[in-house]
Parts: sequence; structure tokens; C-alpha cells
Amino acid sequence: MTTTTTSSSPARGATRRPEDHVIVLFGATGDLAKRKLLPGLFHLAAAGLLPKKYKIIGSSPASFAISDAEFKEHARKAAQDFCITKPSAEKDCWEEFCEHLSFASADPDNFAPLKDEVARAEKEIGSSRRIFHLAVPPSAFASVVTMLGDAGLSGDQSRVIIEKPFGTDYASSVELGKAVHAVFDESQIFRIDHFLGKESVDNILAFRFANGLFEPVWNRAHICYVQVDVPETLSIEGRADFYDKTGAYRDMIVTHLFQVLGFVAMEPPTSLSARQLRAEKAKVYDALRPIDTRHVVRGQYDGYRKEKGVAPDSQTETMVAVKAEVDNWRWHGVPFYLRSGKSMGASRQVITLGFHEPPLRMFKAHRKDIPDGRRNEIVIDFADPGSITARFLAKEPGAEMSLGSEEMIFRYGDSFAAANALEGYERLILDAMIGDQSLFTSSDGILRLWEISQPLLENPPPVQPYPKGSFGPAAVDKLIEPFRWHLPNSG
Repeated sequence: MTTTTTSSSPARGATRRPEDHVIVLFGATGDLAKRKLLPGLFHLAAAGLLPKKYKIIGSSPASFAISDAEFKEHARKAAQDFCITKPSAEKDCWEEFCEHLSFASADPDNFAPLKDEVARAEKEIGSSRRIFHLAVPPSAFASVVTMLGDAGLSGDQSRVIIEKPFGTDYASSVELGKAVHAVFDESQIFRIDHFLGKESVDNILAFRFANGLFEPVWNRAHICYVQVDVPETLSIEGRADFYDKTGAYRDMIVTHLFQVLGFVAMEPPTSLSARQLRAEKAKVYDALRPIDTRHVVRGQYDGYRKEKGVAPDSQTETMVAVKAEVDNWRWHGVPFYLRSGKSMGASRQVITLGFHEPPLRMFKAHRKDIPDGRRNEIVIDFADPGSITARFLAKEPGAEMSLGSEEMIFRYGDSFAAANALEGYERLILDAMIGDQSLFTSSDGILRLWEISQPLLENPPPVQPYPKGSFGPAAVDKLIEPFRWHLPNSG
């Protein structure tokens, strides 16, 4: 059964238009800017959500500098290829947006071109509110932030968006935190995880806390396991220099899946303010037990070591499955299974909550498509546009009391206008300009996640091979016994 509703509400954030801004994109000619940031900014402009007055300055080291005209053409092609709103279809809107674009180089020993361009832009729009987006390699985070301090661009009117991963372990995260806090106050720092900008992830809060059907059963008395499963069909895509030093755990589990776990497991906040939401997530992280390496499976897809730039004896995992435990009153004894990897059998983003079976077994389920332990589940698909499915047993028509597995499904794409939705990056860039840190990771939160990860990072189990197009080595299924993964056997 599919639910259907109608809505004419404007896009989220439409009533919270930011103040006038100068927006600086470091790494403006890179892949992230091309696929997400420049198309996202154009979509926000087309939707009327950017400030009334704004300037967007692309930046890179001088050795990669381009002209204003080249940057505008780069942005146009990026928006044409990756934006829901196409420049070719919105010619007037694009031409207006294009007038706000310029480019300036910046190096730690020569930041004058960027400083001068920021000053020119601020004079033109009459505002000194700035936001800097660091779409650069993690190794460059500290040097770019230090440069902003040296250039005098990090005052009270400035904010900085930092991409993941924030460090590679506890010690490096502490050092990076010191470097960033030497220039910016914590209130100015926005550690971005685009997963948390998804409407479907945000909807977890509404699903849980706005509905008396679900909150009373969202605990260990009714739920026997939780899965957060994010397999990807893509390989490392020529990113060996980054990926072979990082691996699936650092790339996905710490930076994405634990963030989603925080939303699933948190206690009801007293309000949806940034302070309250982050406080409740922090309590979840405090309750996480250190990762037990006996409950971890690390996999490596066949042929990974032949990828260009990968060490021939690499022990980097391209897939990881982890059993995590939230040791508090609500979740004691409930395993949280997290899995993600490359070159797997599907590209999905799924949260599954499995419910205890009733104690009395008066019915017999005759259908072959009802595997044990999979009769009652809530499945939240948080890939855009997202859906929520309740799986339950119902009587099949006929003389016998024979049961079959059925579903009730809510689909965002069916229920709300797609034009109202913002992609994760778009939503988060808008929030950062407004100064709302609700969906951004705190310093204490990221340090705690690295802290509980130390046993695994210091003593990782050996990688096990798995075929491309599979869901990992056989040990992945043993990890979750007596339960089963929702994927791949279910839709």
C-alpha cells in the first residue's frame, strides 16, 4: 500500500534567507565543486534562497588558477551536467547568477589575490559576512585555515565549512582541532556530512518523535537489531592516492554511518535547536562501547591491488561491517550493524529496524518468501528521494490461516513535489550561511567517535577478499547471525 499526500510548501529554508554573503570555494575546480557545490549554489539561487546580495569567489593555488571567464564556463558546465535546474532552461537566471562569480588564487605564502578579491566583493555588496568552503584534500585543511588567519579573513563575521574526514584517528583529529580552533571559534566551524542534509535522514526525527505509533516501541523491549547499510557499486574511481591511505571505515563509518546512528538512537530532544540536537547525539556517542575487533569484518574486492596507485600488498579495506553497541537504558543489548563498501552488489542507503517476534506462535507462515527473523521490520531508505516501509505479516485469502509478508510504503517521490527538495549539500550550505549547526558535527562528537575506533585502528583484522558485485565476504553474514541483512534479499 502506498500513501499519497499533497503539499504546496516551499523548499525548506525558504523563510530563512541568509544575510548578504561573500562565499569562497577553495578547490573550486575540483570534483566536489563540479558535482555538488557549484550546481547546488545555482539551484539555491534559482529557488530564491541565496542572499539578496552575494558574491561567489572560486579559489585554488596559483599553479591551478583560471580566469573569471574560465571559472564561469566551468560553473555553467557543472550546473548543466549535475543540477536539477539547467542553465540552458533558465537563461535569465543563469546570466544573473553568472554576474556573481569570480576567481582568485591563494597560496600560504601569497594570499593577496584572494584577500583583494574578498575586499572588492565586500565593498560591492556592502557586507563583510563570509563563508569559506574547504573542498580540498584533508591534508590541506590546516594550511588553508592558517592562511585565512594570516590573511585576516577569519573574524567574527566569518564561518568555515570543513569536509570529511576530520582527522584519520584520535591524535590527528586533536591536532587538526587545535589548528582550526587557533583561527576560528567552535561556533564558526561547520564540519559537514552531506548525509545529514538529506530530507530522508531528517525525516527520522519526524517519523519517531511526531508519531505516537512509533516512539513507544523505539527501544530494546521491541527492537532486536538495527542496521545501517550503505553499499556502493562504484569502485575507488581513480582515487587510490586518497583511498588506499583511508579505507572504508575512515571514509564511511566514522564520517557518515555513525552520524546516522546518532539520529536513530538519540533520546527525544527538548527542542530542534542546534544545542539540543547535538547534545542528544553526544549522549549516544558517549554510550557507544569501544569497537570490539572480534565483531568487525574487513573486506577487499578482487582486483583492488591492481588498481592504479594501490600498493601490491595493500591491507586497506574496501568494505567493512561492524557491530556497534549503544550501552544505555534504551538500547542495552541491541546490536547496531553498520556496513559499507565499494564494488558491491547495489548502491543503497538503508536503515533497518528489526522487531522481536510475538511470544505466542499460533500462526504458521507457509510462504517461502518469509525468512526467519525478517517478518517485522521498519525500513528507511535514505537515498534521495527516500522512502519508509513497514513490513508485517497478514493473512492470505483462502480457507486456511496462512500468512504472507506485506508492506506499507511512504515514498517521498510520490508524496511531495520534487522541486521542493534540496540536496544534502544545498541544505547544509544554506544552514551554514544562516549559522544553524544542528546538522553539523561537533568537535567533541568527532573526537569521541575516533576514541571508540582506536581498538580497530590499532589492531585491524586482516582483509578478506570478496567478488565484485557481491555484498562482501561470507564472514559478513556470520557477523550478524542469528539475524539477516536486509540487503540483498529484500527490495
